[in-house]
Formats: sequence, structure tokens, C-alpha cells
Amino acid sequence: MDIPRQLPKKRGRRLAIAAGVLALVLIAVVVASLPTATPGVDRASVIVDSVQRGTMVREVRAPGTLVPERVRLISALTAGRIERLPVRPGATVAGGSDLLEMSNPDVQLEALEAGRQVTAAEAALVNLETALSTQRLTQQAAIASARAASSDASRQATMLTSLGRQQLVSLNEMAQANEKATEQSARLAAERARLEVMDGAMARQIALQRSEVQRARSIAEFQAARVASMRVRAPEDGVLQTLPLELGQWVVPGQVLATLAQPGRLKAVLRVPETQARDVVPGQGVAVDTRNGIAKGRVVRVDPTVQNGTVTVEVALDGPLPRGARADLSVDGTIEIDRLPDVLHVGRPATAQGESIELFRLEPDGKHATRVSVKLGRTAVNAVQVLQGLRAGDRVIISDMTQFDNVARIKLQ
Repeated sequence: MDIPRQLPKKRGRRLAIAAGVLALVLIAVVVASLPTATPGVDRASVIVDSVQRGTMVREVRAPGTLVPERVRLISALTAGRIERLPVRPGATVAGGSDLLEMSNPDVQLEALEAGRQVTAAEAALVNLETALSTQRLTQQAAIASARAASSDASRQATMLTSLGRQQLVSLNEMAQANEKATEQSARLAAERARLEVMDGAMARQIALQRSEVQRARSIAEFQAARVASMRVRAPEDGVLQTLPLELGQWVVPGQVLATLAQPGRLKAVLRVPETQARDVVPGQGVAVDTRNGIAKGRVVRVDPTVQNGTVTVEVALDGPLPRGARADLSVDGTIEIDRLPDVLHVGRPATAQGESIELFRLEPDGKHATRVSVKLGRTAVNAVQVLQGLRAGDRVIISDMTQFDNVARIKLQ
């Protein structure tokens, strides 16, 4: 016998579903209305600094080294082979002491040839002076003969002229005598003019030959200097910095043989980051830390170019240096840029890269911190000027808080 089945009531099921959905909606609304939990931060992991009003010193710190203030490069004047190295780098040498010795037979032969040319030029000068003097004496003798002949012809002309007036000689004889006197007088004048020309030519010839002798002597002196330069001496007292040579090594003209530094005269060469070098100018005060003391100095030169992201700054050191200061010693320099009187300032935040920044300011209870917008001014190594957003006495977190960029309030634990 078949028993009829009863179907479940659809209306009751629908009511149950609607009630469940309504409950879920109510739960979501309640959860959304609850306050957001404040994230906690370990107090020991953050750096807190107070905003102060007063003088802020702007400084730039940079590493560097001590280098000699005056370095003398000693170059090779001529080519040669290294034969002797009596001193090594680091030695203190006196002016005129030997640094090294070279040899070059070709240079010595050229010096000997230059000396021979000087001797030949001097002999040529002596021969020229002798020949010209002989010619001058011959010309003076010719002038004397011409003077005697002119005087004799003049007397003959005077005598015949007197006799001609008395009609004792013919007019033809008288005329011949006068013409001969005129001829001898002209010859005497020509011989004297020849002597003057000869004197002028002699002076020029002797001057030219003497200049040739002087040129030969200059060449000989230069060649002698080349020979002498193969024995390299210290030009002044100092400390031998480098001598990159070995026995038997061949050097060429112009090659640097050694560097000599003046002892006790050092300067600091700092490598300032290019982002901080814009305010560095000559004349600013510098404190150089040599690890054994502080040396005071001043900026004397700022390199106009950037190399590897840094700008080279040269610092002249004033007064005595700390004990142990020597060339190539690593140092740290602090350059004082300027002083800002009566300004708000705080320790430089880790994320201070622009004019505006957001910092967490501690609340009066000291247990919570709220995000605030701060406008910054000029910056220093470890401080920054505050223009807006903070007041004197406020305490802010200056350590890196980028992990809480989406949080407006934190709790210090």
C-alpha cells in the first residue's frame, strides 16, 4: 500500500536564510564601527629628539687624507740607465744630496763634441781677429803712402803755380802739377774711407764670430748640464716620497724620477659628497680629526669638478699638527658652513630629503605619537631647521618610520 510523502515547507526555509543574512550584516556593521587598534612600537627601537630654539651650526663632514702641502717632482733631463740608488722612499734628505745616478755614453760623447766645437769657434775668432788686424795695418800703411804722395804733389803744384805766375814754367806743367795734387788728395780720401769701411766690417765680423763662440759655449754648457743631471740631487731639504725605479732600469727624458715633500707642511684633502658641497667656499673654518687630536684649518680651494660623486676640498692646517700626523694619514674633516641664530631646530630625521616631511610627534602622555606635517629649512650634518609644524619643546621621532606610512597614530611600548 502506497503512503503519500509530505514535501517540506519552503516558506520556513526562506525565513531561516533571510535571518542568517541579516545576522551577518549586523555583525559586519558592528565590527566596522569598532575603533582601529593602534599599532605598537618598541620605544628602544626609535630615536626621539626635542625641538629647540637657539643657534644652529651648519656643518659638513667628509673623510680625507693628509698630503704634503708642497710636493716637488724631480724629472729626468736626459735618458739614461739607473746605476745607483743610495736612498729609498721615506728617507729625509738634505738639499744637494744624491738621490740616484744614471749613465749614458751617448750624452758624454755629445758633451765632448760640444767642447770641441767651442775650441774650434774660439780658434776661428782668433784667426779672424788676426787677419782683420793685418788688413787694417796694411790699409793704414796705404793711407800713409797716400798722405805722403798727396803732400808731395801739393808742394809741387804750389811751386809750379808760383813759377808759372813769373812765367818761368809753361802753363801745361803748372796744370799737370795741380791735377796731380788733386789726384793724390782724392786718393788719400779714398784710402781713409776704405779704412772706415774696413773698421765697420771688422766690428761686424768679429761680433758675428763672437756670437758663434757664445752659441757653441751655450751648447757645451747644456751638454755639460745633461751629463751632470745624470747624477740626480735633491733640490732642497725634504722627505723622499716616491722613487719608483730599480737598478738597470732605462728612463726617458721627462720621466718622473722621484717626488720630494717638504717636511712638516701638510694639508688635508677632503672628499665632500656632491649634495653637500654647494655651500662650501674658501675661507670657512675646518676641524680635522687625525685620531690623535684635532687640527684647525681653513678651506683654501674647492675643486670645480665632481669625481665619483664627491668634490675635492683642500684645507690648509694652521698651527702645529697633532702627534703622529704624517702624509697619507686618513682623517675626518668637519667644515663649518654658517651659524643660524635664534631658529627652531631638531635632530636631522633619517628621511629628511625635501622641504616637507611627516614626523610622529609624541603626545603629552609620552606613550602615543601622532603624525604631523613639518616644513624644513636649511640642513646640517645632524640637525635641520624647522619652519612650520612644530614648536619648541615638542618631542618627535627622527628615526626611520617608513613602515608606518599608512598609520596616523602609534603607541610606544
